[in-house]
Amino acid sequence: MSDAPRTLWLLHGPNLDRLGRREPEVYGRQTLAEIDAACADLASSLGFALEARQSAHEGALIDWLHEAADAGAAGIVLNPAGYTHTSVALRDAITAIDVPVVEVHLSNVQAREPFRHVSLTAAACAGTIAGLGAEGYLAALRYLAARAG
Repeated sequence: MSDAPRTLWLLHGPNLDRLGRREPEVYGRQTLAEIDAACADLASSLGFALEARQSAHEGALIDWLHEAADAGAAGIVLNPAGYTHTSVALRDAITAIDVPVVEVHLSNVQAREPFRHVSLTAAACAGTIAGLGAEGYLAALRYLAARAG
């Protein structure tokens, strides 16, 4: 048996590469690199490796969900960003894998525009965390690590 730590995946959707510069009053001032580093530190302290990726492309996110499942990921934290409200394909990719997925949003989507109140992906996930800023990612990682045992 391998001594390599199990892996948690962190997938970020479109425009999240602009964090720190994009609407900081909504999304905060932390950059994506800073969030990924905090998540990697936490995952390591919990005994897991972290695979973090970002794409503006729906197909890439779908491919990565499949790749994570095929690689035996312990869990996936997913911020689908704008695809939350539009992507049946992303929802179907979540249901097609046997890995727990936690949907995370930096902002409180329920306090924003009405079109953001509907998530096509949430029902396919183990849970959803919204409105806690970058802390939401850390909470999701803690949950997935505890669930993986």
